[in-house]
Amino acid sequence: MDNKKENIIRSAIDVFQEKGIEKAKVSDIVKGAGIAQGTFYLYFPTKLAVMPSIAQVMVEKTLEEIKKAVQQDSPFSRQLEQVVDAVFYITNEYREIFALIYAGLASSEYLKEWETLYEPYYKWMSGFLKKAKTDGIIRETVHEEHTATLLIGLIEAAAEQSYLYDHQDDNAANIKRQEVLDFLKHALKS
Repeated sequence: MDNKKENIIRSAIDVFQEKGIEKAKVSDIVKGAGIAQGTFYLYFPTKLAVMPSIAQVMVEKTLEEIKKAVQQDSPFSRQLEQVVDAVFYITNEYREIFALIYAGLASSEYLKEWETLYEPYYKWMSGFLKKAKTDGIIRETVHEEHTATLLIGLIEAAAEQSYLYDHQDDNAANIKRQEVLDFLKHALKS
């Protein structure tokens, strides 16, 4: 990604957070990015067109956090816990940005791009499950690709409920995190 595009994305995040999606103007975004308004339109046809790029940055950040958290020499159940912890952490840490993305994507035609943005995340999770299946740790009947999308959806939904919608305290979020983890361990058990 080139610097101008990165600057636009960063500025868009700031402007959307400060003013909200509806009140934000392209002129606000370009001012923060330090570029001419015409330059914005070379990259994005509308202000909402920047949403998939913001989402892509956050998917990359989430996957990066998961890869950093998962210790390869740990048992699978511990690695699964590390995945769940990483998703809860990143969702809490960037709750405003995630809320912004969902609001922006839901109010645009860009929602259909979501699956494409998630492809690297799905691929990683699928490989994670395939290794556990090959090692005889999880059920042989687990379909890695489908289960990967279900797992990600479940973990993210629980984290989002905790931090985006309910604004739960840490104790309530930890209880939800533990329930998700227990559910996943039982569901995948061989």
